[in-house]
Amino acid sequence: MSEAHYELTPIGTVRSPLTDRAAAPKQGYEGSPDPVVIEFVPGVLEGLEDIRSGDQMVVLTWLDRAHRDVLRTRPRDDPANPEVGVFSTRSPDRPNPIGLHVVEVLSTDRGRLQVRNLEALDGTPVIDLKPVLPGVPDG
Repeated sequence: MSEAHYELTPIGTVRSPLTDRAAAPKQGYEGSPDPVVIEFVPGVLEGLEDIRSGDQMVVLTWLDRAHRDVLRTRPRDDPANPEVGVFSTRSPDRPNPIGLHVVEVLSTDRGRLQVRNLEALDGTPVIDLKPVLPGVPDG
C-alpha cells in the first residue's frame, strides 16, 4: 500500500481557557468552559454568513498535541478499563487525530463564533465546520 499524503488547511483556531490536556474534560458536555470562541481566518468568512445563535454544529479539529503512534488504548485513560483498539474509542491519540465536537452556537460576530460544549484546548486548529442535520442519525 503506497502512502498518500493529504493537505489540510486550518480555517480557524479555538480560543479557550483550557490549556492543560490532562485537566480538560473528555467530552464537551462534561464540563467544558462556556463560552469557547472559534476565530476563523479571513478567507473563509463568507462561509459563515448563514450560521445563527442556537444552531447545532459539528466542529472538526486537528488535535495537534495528540500522539499519532497509538493503536491501542484504555477507554477514558482509565487503568481499570481493558485495552482496546483506538478506533473503537474517542481517544485523541490516533494516527489521524481529528477531533469531532458537537457544539451549540451562542453568538456570531465578525469571524468569531462563541460556542458551548467545546472541550478542545486553546490554539487547536479548526479544519471544518458542518451543521447538525435535524432528524438525521449522527447529524
